[in-house]
Amino acid sequence: MDVTDRLARRLQGLRQAHGLSLDALAARSGVSRSNISLIERGQSSPTATVLDKLSAALGVTLAALFEEPPAATAPPSPLARRADQPLWTDPASGYRRRNLSPALPAPIQLVEVEFPPGQRVAYETGPRLAPVHQQVWVIAGCMQLTVGADTWLLQAGDCLAMQLDQPLLFHNPGDQPARYLVALAGGSLPSNPRGSA
Repeated sequence: MDVTDRLARRLQGLRQAHGLSLDALAARSGVSRSNISLIERGQSSPTATVLDKLSAALGVTLAALFEEPPAATAPPSPLARRADQPLWTDPASGYRRRNLSPALPAPIQLVEVEFPPGQRVAYETGPRLAPVHQQVWVIAGCMQLTVGADTWLLQAGDCLAMQLDQPLLFHNPGDQPARYLVALAGGSLPSNPRGSA
């Protein structure tokens, strides 16, 4: 299954698990009903900003939108082979994110990101139904992160911790791609999507 189909199935499954209609999710997220419908049918390539709004409205992390829906017949695997890790590219900025974590429910999620030089992605993150904590560890290149009113320039080896409860801006001011690891904790666990609704 490609990442667009996975995202479509996962979004629809989470919305239904929360008992939300398309109209209700649109009202809660600020994303239009028609846009949500196109994403759920696999006919739209949403931006990272749109996905952040939807994940916040559903009480999950953005990374959770790319997880394989739980199978009814087999327990989730504790192993995620690289070939099976969903890789998604933001159509607006070209940044690429790979979900590293296995399907087995865990208190943290890991995401690897490659961020093109000169690009920016802004998230309108506000208070969430359940707290989400995030750490960004730069592996190569540099990244400028603005969390609320505070801005940090991170070089390779630097790590920044934050809570996702205020606007967030990712910017690569360099002339080379940046690579970084994101560790997320909190939000509602995929195995219990109603936990924070």
